[in-house]
Amino acid sequence: MSAVPSTPPTRPDILKLRVTADDADTLLALLREARPDTGGRPQAEPDGRVGIDVYVPEDQVATLEREGVTVTRIGNASEAGRAAQAEVGTGDRFAAEDAVPRGLAAKLAG
Repeated sequence: MSAVPSTPPTRPDILKLRVTADDADTLLALLREARPDTGGRPQAEPDGRVGIDVYVPEDQVATLEREGVTVTRIGNASEAGRAAQAEVGTGDRFAAEDAVPRGLAAKLAG
């Protein structure tokens, strides 16, 4: 008998957060310690602080919260991904003979 579960274990959703620190050294220390996936480069905020977008599982948000750092939830990246996947059609869009792409390239059999 197999010990394989009938449904795969669920993973926590990935959240997109804006992490803003009082200064670059504080932000750098946070990034080195927590090692979140980042979305771009740090940017100076209008108030002189430094911020960066990060992506972390929702159960790891607390690891980013500390003195001198503000964590703002921007959105749920996993939810946005699921919504985008729902827009993708199914089937073979080139299945009909008249839907075969045309152009200068050679058409390969198969």
